[in-house]
Amino acid sequence: MSYRISVDTGGTFTDMVVLDPEGQFHVGKALTTPDRISEGMFSALEVAAGAVGREPRDLLAETEILIYGTTRATNAIVTKQTARTAFLTTTGFRDILVFKEGGKHGPHDYSYDYPQPYIPRRHTFEIDERIGSAGEIVTPLDEAKAREVLETLKARGFEAVAVSLLWSIANSAHEEMLGRLIEEILPGVPYTLSHRLAPILREYRRASATAIDASLKPLMQAHLTQMRTDLQEGGFAGDLLISTSVGGCQEVESLVERPINTLKSGPAMAPVAARAYSAVENMGGDAIVCDTGGTTFDVGLVRDGQLVYSRDSWLGPQWLGDIIGASTVDVRSIGAGGGSIAWVDAGGLLRVGPQSAGSQPGPACYGRDGDQPTVTDAALVLGYIDPDYFNGGRIALDPAAATRVIGELAATLDKSVDDTAYAIMVIANELMIKAIGEITVNDGLNPRESVIVAGGGAAGFNIMPIARELGCDTVILPRTAAALSACGMQYSSIVFEATRSRFTDSNGFDRDGVNKALDEIEAELMTFRDGLAVAANSEISIEFFAEARYRAQVWELDTALPTTRMNSDEDVAALIEVFHQTHDRVYAVRDEDSPVECVNWKGRISIRPFDPPDAPDKADSHYSPDAATTRNCFFGDAAPVNTPIYRGETLNVGADISGPAIIEEPTTTIVVYPGMSATLSAAGDYILDCR
Repeated sequence: MSYRISVDTGGTFTDMVVLDPEGQFHVGKALTTPDRISEGMFSALEVAAGAVGREPRDLLAETEILIYGTTRATNAIVTKQTARTAFLTTTGFRDILVFKEGGKHGPHDYSYDYPQPYIPRRHTFEIDERIGSAGEIVTPLDEAKAREVLETLKARGFEAVAVSLLWSIANSAHEEMLGRLIEEILPGVPYTLSHRLAPILREYRRASATAIDASLKPLMQAHLTQMRTDLQEGGFAGDLLISTSVGGCQEVESLVERPINTLKSGPAMAPVAARAYSAVENMGGDAIVCDTGGTTFDVGLVRDGQLVYSRDSWLGPQWLGDIIGASTVDVRSIGAGGGSIAWVDAGGLLRVGPQSAGSQPGPACYGRDGDQPTVTDAALVLGYIDPDYFNGGRIALDPAAATRVIGELAATLDKSVDDTAYAIMVIANELMIKAIGEITVNDGLNPRESVIVAGGGAAGFNIMPIARELGCDTVILPRTAAALSACGMQYSSIVFEATRSRFTDSNGFDRDGVNKALDEIEAELMTFRDGLAVAANSEISIEFFAEARYRAQVWELDTALPTTRMNSDEDVAALIEVFHQTHDRVYAVRDEDSPVECVNWKGRISIRPFDPPDAPDKADSHYSPDAATTRNCFFGDAAPVNTPIYRGETLNVGADISGPAIIEEPTTTIVVYPGMSATLSAAGDYILDCR
């Protein structure tokens, strides 16, 4: 008998999903403990162990694989607790990180200061060297001066080094030489070389990725090592995998060399879960993924049954933040979750977020000295939450505290408490609808032709009115929705990407150069596979992509290669046709007269270390269940409505529930609004009809 565990540590809650030998999911949820993540994890473990009837230590001892996702890296960047990092670059290019990409949403908005670079300019050092775009050495690296720079870093106590030299992607000799000098002069100090991490065009993106990765290495190496030690002391002796931002997982040893891949790794798993759930329910290949946690609202896509990737993921606001630069699952986040704080601005308007109460102190109703009104407080005031059954009754809520803080806000707005609480929900809805629009309509996907897969502990409060506003008829909300990202890990593979830059276009396609780049990519992918201790003999799949664009376009689209190599003009023509189709699907534009430029080439290897849970048998029976009780709930009308309350554990497959109604699962609450309905499917998912 063996179990498989996945863990996602968020800003507010730590989610744990246990897959038992019978293929059933069990969810454990506990408040995140930022000072020592393992404490929150073990609290969630106690809940999950109780659900499967095991002691926590016995459960860990019988666990074959544990997949761990963490926000540690993201939180370290947000709170500026990364390592003291030096940035080394070519003489004359000291301001790459300062200038960023030079844009902002409001060119004439001077109400905020110019953003600071990720690594302060005073921590940037110039290296006398220069390599040309064709890989030729224009100026040899001055080793004596490079040694002086590194001695300075040693004297000033830098903890990590990021190296990004101009055109190192064409000739890596100078970066490799600096790497050897760092190991000699700064032994034990971690460093990142840009040509190894992100061999792509555009200096800022490559430099930003390198700087972020290097700054995270000391922290993440210590964190992951400590996590493994804590698990082993708790009785775990299986394989530990870490979830990554490419929608897969990797071994600890691989990830500590590229900790940048842990950024947004939790949200990246939500589309993996959505792809699995929509396939089980036969809901088509296009899905909008909405993951509403305590701190953020994350939106992602599944298109034609595939995850959507991007190099445009930013830490912080677009243009003003810092770009990750590496390929990630495309997930956008806004500060609108259950813990988002409601406030009144200087003009007297009600706002929600982006500030969050987090887990400490949390919403006022948590009883942990929180004194700010939040979305969760509003839901409690509206009657959507049973204060004695929150998180399965493990967290007792304080309705009086919620009413007090919402009442103080209501007095400021000169509104009733119910109207104010409902207004908070409506504003949160609008923020979420806008975020969904940015990743769907703006990128050529019609929400009306997609299914929504909703997750997160706060998803059930408002996903139905959001779907109705978007024109989506159907929402899939799993019983395990509160741990959507952790569930995604149960369906994931070990995934690794390799990239090479080889610019060419359709008018004079460089087949030899492209094939050489693809050979190097495939060799790197196979080297990664050969170094695995887990699933080394498992079945693998390899995909190749070009990052391509029409001439004069700024950004590229991932375009799947129809063949593994470009061996003939017909192969090139097939690739160009795939790009036309991809561009037409995303932007409804097909410009066959424009040359197609291919900027970067990418390979992705997927290795399945375990089988996903089996799909359940279908069931067609339907019935109307009896409500457990009733409660007054407010839905924006003149007065509260006496609303039926259903307990999830009493519902069987085929249960049909018409709104208004509340469905209470141990880790999530589903509000079925008037005129809408919900059905429990054979797969254990609530199918919400929002028409």
